[in-house]
Amino acid sequence: MEENNSVSEKDLSITSSEELKSKVSDVEVFGDPDCWKCICKASSKSQGWMKSTKAMDVEGLGCVVQVTTQQGDQVSEAVCFIPGASICSKPNGNKFLSIKPTVGKR
Repeated sequence: MEENNSVSEKDLSITSSEELKSKVSDVEVFGDPDCWKCICKASSKSQGWMKSTKAMDVEGLGCVVQVTTQQGDQVSEAVCFIPGASICSKPNGNKFLSIKPTVGKR
């Protein structure tokens, strides 16, 4: 009997766990994948690239921000913590980071 080890093409346009579950039949999810909020994302299926910025709120302290760049099978990521930042929403639902001013505080 032959094994089918084929892997389907990765969908670079997915932005939420609901969309992921509807598009990827065998996805397994642990924890809360929606604790990361998509700040911005751009991708090109024809050129095989994707760039995204996601943020996770650390209540009362700031945000962890993750930037991902993918070109074909090559992936590069950077993660940092931004003290005092919080995730906000524009009226259209788009997310952005807001940072409380720290001028004069020590």
